[in-house]
Amino acid sequence: MLYALSIQSFVLIDRLDLEAATGFTALTGETGAGKSIILDALGLILGGPADRKQVRIGADQANLSAEFLIAEDHPAWSTLEAHGLAYNRTEMLLLRRVVARKGPSRAFINGQPVAASVLAELGEGLVEIHGQHAASQLLRPSRHLEMLDAYAGLSEHVRSCGEMWRTYEAARQARLDLEASVKAAQDRQDWLAFAVEDLSKLTPEAGELEVLVTKRSALLQSERVTEAIGEAVTALREPKLEQALTQAAKAVERIVRIPELEAIEDGVSDTASAAAEALERTLIELAEAQSTVHALARYSEHDASQLEMVEERLFAIRAAARKYDSQPEHLAETLRRFQRDLALCEADSDALDAAKATEQKAYEKWHQVAEQLSQKRRKQAKALESEIRDQLTPLHLGRVSLQVVFDAIAEGESGARGLERASFEVETNPGAGFGPLKAIASGGELARFSLALKCVLSQTGSAGTLIFDEADQGVGGAVAAAIGERLARLSEDRQVFAVTHSPQVASAATRQWRVMKDSDDQGQVFSQVAQLDDGQRLEEIARMLSGSSITNEARAAALKLLEAA
Repeated sequence: MLYALSIQSFVLIDRLDLEAATGFTALTGETGAGKSIILDALGLILGGPADRKQVRIGADQANLSAEFLIAEDHPAWSTLEAHGLAYNRTEMLLLRRVVARKGPSRAFINGQPVAASVLAELGEGLVEIHGQHAASQLLRPSRHLEMLDAYAGLSEHVRSCGEMWRTYEAARQARLDLEASVKAAQDRQDWLAFAVEDLSKLTPEAGELEVLVTKRSALLQSERVTEAIGEAVTALREPKLEQALTQAAKAVERIVRIPELEAIEDGVSDTASAAAEALERTLIELAEAQSTVHALARYSEHDASQLEMVEERLFAIRAAARKYDSQPEHLAETLRRFQRDLALCEADSDALDAAKATEQKAYEKWHQVAEQLSQKRRKQAKALESEIRDQLTPLHLGRVSLQVVFDAIAEGESGARGLERASFEVETNPGAGFGPLKAIASGGELARFSLALKCVLSQTGSAGTLIFDEADQGVGGAVAAAIGERLARLSEDRQVFAVTHSPQVASAATRQWRVMKDSDDQGQVFSQVAQLDDGQRLEEIARMLSGSSITNEARAAALKLLEAA
């Protein structure tokens, strides 16, 4: 619902801040006071076209904003999300429009700049304006089928029909994809046959590449180990090494055995003994090294032929991968894919027949549900036409008739909502022939007709705010009272505003705003709005009854209207 409306520097309005409430609010005032300006401002906030002439004289720009309080599951939040706008479902929704005298107009949602078209898209689900020039959703044939379904309580049937249609569409697409795959495979059948034969000879296996790479690395390391062991064995087999050490050991031993060695020079005896011991240890360690290296030679089992086989296999796999535009590790899957494609060429028509049968079965299920939906729609359409007739007579539109027209969906059109489109058509006078709702030329008649439709279709649409612009135009008395009664009834579960000149309509409202025109000290004219208390309402309705000179009789009549409401 509309929670607050702020208008600054717009046409005749200098500054206006209004707080709205639930129920039925009547906007009254003398002709030309500015009631339509408020609707124009709201229409601009809801994405209507901007005109710099609407900026009040003396101001650089007009600022208009509206706050809405809507439920957490309202479709408006999804609209914001679709446009990438930030929002909080527990807070107010703020729409703002700025019209500059120079430069383009600007639009904002929750302080975020947007295109005016986004405001218009959002506004459709927030406010419905019914009047001569209002683009009410009731006048859009594209929405009529949805309204009929909501009136008839067919939402579950429509949902089921949509599911069946999507199942059929999926089966149809699967059949088309299979046909395309078969044709594509047949176009390259010879090449596929060669590729399958070629790769089958290679017999690539999943995971084989990784195994081969690991094995090749191990074999290469084995080759290096064998080479190193061979070098060590050859070096330790050198006979001169052992002979040299033995000869040196004997020579040092002779030194050690020289008598009275200590007398020759101090320390010679100890050093010779240490040298003899070192050479003896070296001969022992040399023998141990030779033994250990010979033991290491047992691990030298390099197989050059096996390494050659592994490298040849790796080369073949990588060459085939390049040849068939595949990753080497995916070559086995490439072969299976080629085999499947070749099977499509060589197989009989069973697969296609099965796909066509699945598609036909899905179509028949959808068509059966859609037929049932159509029957329910046509039955409920008669009930809708009857209810509309009952509403039109008290509204002085008894000569107007409504009919629901069904047209079959065109070939290629989505059948998610069934077999047909629906539109509401009217006949303004008996025998004149039926035509679109906009054929009702009179603004007052169009507003009253919209009121009758909305009373019958009260549960359709997500807009929580309804605005009726002079639905009482050209009528009075019992007809005006009937209009007021229906507006009050609509306001039981929606917020309703009505611009009215009728005291009968105004008295049926929960509250009343009076729009007045005044002028400042400089003689500049401006409009202002006042919310009336009970006493002021009595005076205003009396003025509406008697004109500028309010009589006691008019006050008595006004009191009677208010008490009867």
